[in-house]
Amino acid sequence: MTADSRYRARAVTGAQYLLGALALAWVVTQVDWARALALVGGVSLGTAAALVAVSTVGLATSLYMWQVLLDRVEPTGYRDAAGTGLVVLFVNQLLPSRLSGRAVAPFVVRERTGMGYADAVAVSGVHTGLYAVLYGATALVGVALAFGRVPSALALVLLLSTGLYVAAGGLVLLAGAHMRSVDRVAGLLAGAGRRVPVVGDRLAALSGSLPAFTESSSATFRDLLGAPAALGPYAVGFVVTVLAVPGLRVWLLFRSLGVGFEPLVALPLYLVAAYSVTLLPLTPGSVGVTEATATAVFTALGAPAAAVVPVVFLDRLLGSYLPALVGWYPSLRVDFGDLAAGPSAGTGD
Repeated sequence: MTADSRYRARAVTGAQYLLGALALAWVVTQVDWARALALVGGVSLGTAAALVAVSTVGLATSLYMWQVLLDRVEPTGYRDAAGTGLVVLFVNQLLPSRLSGRAVAPFVVRERTGMGYADAVAVSGVHTGLYAVLYGATALVGVALAFGRVPSALALVLLLSTGLYVAAGGLVLLAGAHMRSVDRVAGLLAGAGRRVPVVGDRLAALSGSLPAFTESSSATFRDLLGAPAALGPYAVGFVVTVLAVPGLRVWLLFRSLGVGFEPLVALPLYLVAAYSVTLLPLTPGSVGVTEATATAVFTALGAPAAAVVPVVFLDRLLGSYLPALVGWYPSLRVDFGDLAAGPSAGTGD
């Protein structure tokens, strides 16, 4: 390697670390640490330990969802799968929508596991499509339970966001299983998005986030969708990650503040519905919008605002922001310059 090559390599590495540090600093500034620390100081040691344990389980199962899909295509250890999932979590906090964030997942999979790009697209597409469909369907149940108890305008926003989850997930699954429908699917998504007031242009841009399937990736995609040994554990991981853990975490926080919630079984469903606005491309990672929406939902359901605000914030901190911060470190090992160059860079695919 020549001196110029070494200099360029060091410059690229330095730029990557600088970018990571700036992105990390941006995410940190979105967190009201004083409020979080004040709430933590008000809970018992046992409750705090339970919150940490429950949140750790939730993060572990969310990363396990990546492993069951990756391992089905090519033997993948949990560490590599976890690194992939953490980087995607980090990127999701930097881009305006979860769907656009997951668009980089194939590149991350390739970088972290060495998997061929076509298979990486298939795994990422199945993960994105299944997650969106399951999340949207679950959120719709929550919206139905809350209907009539929340303001009409808020209910419409929740219906829009949950409907987008189902539509986006269904379109990704359709595109992956039937590759030739990709252009038509993207056109339908763009056309429907432009009709939405205020954020129509951004929603239309999501059509560009659909995975670029090839014949090879589409074949792997169909194999994954037809593999119960992968889909079953994935669904279990989804239930634990999206329903059980957040529901238990918020219940523990409400209980520590002396707030009851009935019916308790509906709590996780309300949370999923309230957090569904993460798909709307409003702010990077939907920071602020999600907290405001969840606060409005639970206040309308009868919980005192004084308790809802810190509970929602701390739930988001433990369930989203801290895992994203953890994802910053493995993101430093991803060659983002290679990502920007496209799928052909250095792969031969």
